[in-house]
Amino acid sequence: MAPEDEAFRDELRAWLDEHLPPFLEKETAEDGADDSRIAADATLRRRAAWQRELNRGGWAAIHWPVEYGGRAATAMQRVISSEVMAEYRTPGIFNTNGIWQIGPMIITWGTDEQKARWLPSILEAHEHWCQGFSEPDAGNDLANLRTMAIRDGDDYVVNGQKIWISTAHIAKWGLFLLRTDPTAIERGAKHEGITAFIVDMDTPGIECRPIRDMTGEEMFNEVYFTDARIPVDCRLGGEGEGWMVAMGTLGFERVGIAGQISVLGADLRAMIGAARTLNPDALADPGIGDRIAQAFTEIELARLLSLRALSRIIKGERPWPEVQFAKIEWAYLAQSLADLAVDLLGPAGVLAKGGPDTVDRGKWTRLYSFQRYSTIGGGSTEVQKNIIADRAIKLPGQARLT
Repeated sequence: MAPEDEAFRDELRAWLDEHLPPFLEKETAEDGADDSRIAADATLRRRAAWQRELNRGGWAAIHWPVEYGGRAATAMQRVISSEVMAEYRTPGIFNTNGIWQIGPMIITWGTDEQKARWLPSILEAHEHWCQGFSEPDAGNDLANLRTMAIRDGDDYVVNGQKIWISTAHIAKWGLFLLRTDPTAIERGAKHEGITAFIVDMDTPGIECRPIRDMTGEEMFNEVYFTDARIPVDCRLGGEGEGWMVAMGTLGFERVGIAGQISVLGADLRAMIGAARTLNPDALADPGIGDRIAQAFTEIELARLLSLRALSRIIKGERPWPEVQFAKIEWAYLAQSLADLAVDLLGPAGVLAKGGPDTVDRGKWTRLYSFQRYSTIGGGSTEVQKNIIADRAIKLPGQARLT
């Protein structure tokens, strides 16, 4: 680790030692976000308060340029931040999409007016943001999207449907990909004619329909556009440049896998600690012991793989195919750790959120169901394997997964 990275880590730890304990001790409800859509959600209020605390210390958006409230942190420092935050078990932040993906895209592609208009609300957790890419026929094949935005004077008129849009029902703003060239798919140029827009979710003609998932929560949404009018000045980048905007956004998401792997390591240590208190006999089971050892080993291997990808980024090289391998490994580990958690906790592992005797507010029971998504979200495992087969291993076409 470079000296500047060690200094970065030490400064973050010192800041957390000073600010995290008093934050956890005080009531944070009065410091919540302004939007009435999240007023009743204590978790979101807590996340908003924590993001504001981070922002006061300059830790909310470390990878943003200094002039926009960040620290211009390197890819390695971003991983260090994720590792330290996981080590300290800090609360989550309010605007994850906004901070890590949408904000950087506005900085890269936005006009000065757009940056001044939207970046402060993201950074200060005043308004929630979502990201609207997937459609019923454009999930794994994002370039197949068909929600149309047709220019009409100073507006674009939008019609179509998005699906699996996280937190769209509580978001004030969203970054959406829309098709501005209706002929592109038919003429075999589906990556063309896609444009990025910042969308006000309160716009007439936009309807969000939450989807209740198997955990009983409503995080994902269907979003319908019916003659919704989006002003031209809400376009991010030029018309037809949406695919480049999207690839930059997904690039930030994929690099973030290194941080997610750090969280898995912290989760494993936490679930073992809970088992020592609630179900210590499980730790004496040789089969459970083998699974714990294997999990620790695979998490470390995945961490090293993600660091190898980061080293390529630092050198200005394409992180290929390490990022795809790391994403597959993270998805597998997320699901296997969720299975291990409920086995470690024994009878306590089936107590769901809301009950008086739940462990860690029902986190482990929830993850057992929720982590089924990990092999789909951010690029499904099957598609990632096909990409590796085609471009890295160069297998013949008939060997691809279907």
